[in-house]
Amino acid sequence: MSKKNKPDNNGFVYSTDPSFRFEEEPQEIQATLPPAQQKLRVRLDTKQRAGKAVTLVTGFVGTPEDLEDLGKKLKNFCGTGGSVKDGEAIIQGDQRDKVLQWLLKNEYKQTKKV
Repeated sequence: MSKKNKPDNNGFVYSTDPSFRFEEEPQEIQATLPPAQQKLRVRLDTKQRAGKAVTLVTGFVGTPEDLEDLGKKLKNFCGTGGSVKDGEAIIQGDQRDKVLQWLLKNEYKQTKKV
């Protein structure tokens, strides 16, 4: 495959039109809402993780950097590992009570345990 015709996320692989260019969709960066306006959901998940339980924090509205920072603080508080993928903070183990306690203490008032 030539360097001019790189595949994209829409499934296009090749075009016979020599002037064809893949158009990148503009990514809208949302401003991070203050903690009091965040509607976070804390839930336990074991799907596609070989039976291992993880705590998911979903519903964060803001920049990926701010979500990374939130995930780092939660992992540090719980004393476990984890990651941030696809707009979700993933904390290893069943840490729902600890995560909920930390979020409520840090002014995330609209947080629910699902």
